[in-house]
Amino acid sequence: MTFILDLFAGPGGWSHALSILGVRDVGLEWDAWACKTRAAAGQLTIRTDVAMYPVWPFAGRTSGLIASPPCQAWSMAGKRLGLLDQPLVHQAVADLARGRDTRTELLASCRDERSLLAAEPMRYLHALNTVGEPEWIAMEEVPDVLPLWRQYAAILRGWGFSAWAGILNAADFGVPQTRRRAILLASRTRTAEPPAPTHAKTAEPDTLFGPGRQRWLSMAEALGWGATDRPVPTVCAGGGPGGGPEPFPSGSRKALTDARDRGTWVRHPPGPEVVLKSRREGSGWAEQHGTRENRPTDGPAPTFTAEAHRWSWSLRTNNQANATTRSIQEPAGTLFFGHRANECVWVREPAGGPDDQGAAESIRITAAEAGVLQTFPADYPWQGNKGQQFSQIGNAVPPRMAAHLLAPHLGKTWTPDEFTLAA
Repeated sequence: MTFILDLFAGPGGWSHALSILGVRDVGLEWDAWACKTRAAAGQLTIRTDVAMYPVWPFAGRTSGLIASPPCQAWSMAGKRLGLLDQPLVHQAVADLARGRDTRTELLASCRDERSLLAAEPMRYLHALNTVGEPEWIAMEEVPDVLPLWRQYAAILRGWGFSAWAGILNAADFGVPQTRRRAILLASRTRTAEPPAPTHAKTAEPDTLFGPGRQRWLSMAEALGWGATDRPVPTVCAGGGPGGGPEPFPSGSRKALTDARDRGTWVRHPPGPEVVLKSRREGSGWAEQHGTRENRPTDGPAPTFTAEAHRWSWSLRTNNQANATTRSIQEPAGTLFFGHRANECVWVREPAGGPDDQGAAESIRITAAEAGVLQTFPADYPWQGNKGQQFSQIGNAVPPRMAAHLLAPHLGKTWTPDEFTLAA
């Protein structure tokens, strides 16, 4: 029996893609909450330090190897000390490819101890190559790691692999996020090449050679808010910042069955003006819009006047001055969550220009919403507190992109309809 080995498996981005393709992997992961998430999702996991775990248990049994080393040392969200350590990581890869383990000496010189984790896949690959494994390889990291992936590719070609390394944009593969990543693909049995993009910034017409690419998937479409509707969030007085489940789709008109815990995105049907006062919206928001009372928790769902539709919505990725802000009619910028776990916010501004009444406000994104923007299902069983959940989400590989990368190696076909995002 052979299996797919997933190094630094995280909460299951690659694993969820494999499940859609009808295949399972064995994940190696150290983070306790990521392991709990994987367990809740039914994924096979060994909780261990990838840098310490022996390779021999996998020899003779590994058909494919996946690796997404931790990106914190290299990411724009961190101090990027990995760039300073890059020569040491290249040296570690070169040494491991020759069967020399110099990790201890090199680690002592690293400015960020996580930098050297990007060399760990070569330790596994060298040991597995002695028994003619694996058949294929897929690896992912932030764009600055591309020179390292090119070094891997050169070594793998010397071992008889076809190899490709380059930068891919997740939005080109149906992910509602312009997340650029360095990808390494290698195979012993087929030409390694990137998958054909299915989406583009602007839609392309069909040609005699096949269907044109679809327009990039927007946040509104992925979350089920509708491509043209402006969402109007409402949360009862019990809802705190960032809390509660993901919003319902715009236009769903679902009842607020538990006004203390739930929120919804609704369209206004014709009728009298009613607005629910809300802590999440800010206690002053209701007064600004003419509300005279709060509804009781067992009353019917609130509705909105057309006044509420004068707001435009965007997603701001963090609270830094250079943060990416995108309209809900576009894909999100790259989502990352560090120690400031929940600074990614929905920003509401008057749509009618400076003469419009009301001030801009923000609502923190929920873990379920962030997960959907990574193409996880809305009901994916994230474990841990908010910070732990957001950390897992930001580090994960978008499953929809992973499926595009893995399907050719597995000889599998699939359709985007198999990825259910919004509930």
